[in-house]
Amino acid sequence: MVYSPYQKYQQAQAQTASKPKLLIMLYEGAIRFTKAGIEGIESRHYDVANNNLCKAQAIIHELISSLNFDYEISGELLRLYEYFLHCLMQSNIQKNASLAKEVLGYLIEMRETWIEASRIAGVGTS
Repeated sequence: MVYSPYQKYQQAQAQTASKPKLLIMLYEGAIRFTKAGIEGIESRHYDVANNNLCKAQAIIHELISSLNFDYEISGELLRLYEYFLHCLMQSNIQKNASLAKEVLGYLIEMRETWIEASRIAGVGTS
């Protein structure tokens, strides 16, 4: 249920965004939660780390569910996303930020790639 005006704004943005913008929003959320999970591990606030790393995993599951397997690249993306899930889970279990940092780097790189691809294709991300 949506309570705050900010949550209502976020919901409206998601409902009216283009597909490329939605994809980029998912990456941005995964990046934000992975960063917060890393900070939680490094500050020994393991409940914060667990909560945020689980949120990042949920977003990656959403990325998996958005794959269109009519395209060959979807199989490659699936393997990458499964690897991300594995790394985030291990990072959370072991309370070691190194694997989450690796995933963070990939997520940032992939977000930038999608931003550039949508720009080249002339599909707005706003």
